[in-house]
Amino acid sequence: MPEPINSSSNPRIRNIIKLGTNSRERRLQNIFIIEGYREINRALISGIEIKELYVCHELDKQGRSEELLILSNGITVFNVGVAAFTRIAYREGSDGLIALAVPRKLGLDNLKLSLNPLILVLESIEKPGNLGAIMRTADAAGIDAVIICDPLTDIYNPNTIRSGVGCIFTRQIVSSTSKEALAWLKMKNISIYAAALSESAIIYHQMNFCRPTAIVMGTEATGLSHEWLDNSDGQIIIPMKGIADSMNVSTSAAVLVFEAMRQREQVNY
Repeated sequence: MPEPINSSSNPRIRNIIKLGTNSRERRLQNIFIIEGYREINRALISGIEIKELYVCHELDKQGRSEELLILSNGITVFNVGVAAFTRIAYREGSDGLIALAVPRKLGLDNLKLSLNPLILVLESIEKPGNLGAIMRTADAAGIDAVIICDPLTDIYNPNTIRSGVGCIFTRQIVSSTSKEALAWLKMKNISIYAAALSESAIIYHQMNFCRPTAIVMGTEATGLSHEWLDNSDGQIIIPMKGIADSMNVSTSAAVLVFEAMRQREQVNY
């Protein structure tokens, strides 16, 4: 076994630190970071290309790196000492595994849809943690795709991957402009329902989600742009009984998506 990388000034360690903190650098290198056995495993199973695997054997106490190497083909492995690995790990209780991976390039025209698709559209989502939580919902509900319109956060931010426990790899996810997404949804004859705090909005469980559907959500601060509100087939609202006038966007997404799933499952019985 080669000598481990022990110095935090090692060029590879310095580059990983840069990739973890700089979205521009991730785009320039076309590389992103995945930390943890569960997340790396889900990436491999989902067909994500892993370029390099960094292993701290002192922290990989269950020998999970060997399992990953069985799944992979041609990954370059680097042994890293505890001190250097601590510099590149970005979460507590690390299991000593970090991978460098290539982003999956998907566009709207590449999406593979079911006969009765359910799609989640997110406009200008800002927080990586929210996006990761929404991807967990998307995975749990088995929805067809998530479209990120005019994104204000990097899909491959390490915090998105961490909060989504690797579910960002298990569902189709694409970025586009709102104009492009609107045109594509209309071309596909997919009904567009916009979540909105408006007087004309229908309580969400009164809307029919059993047809091909896109649920569109905006930020908690400003909601959806008029481009979506003016071009939707209907506006939906989650009624509030307390003093709060909105919920976290990831919580709201879960409420709406699972209501759609409930309706669809009832129809299939």
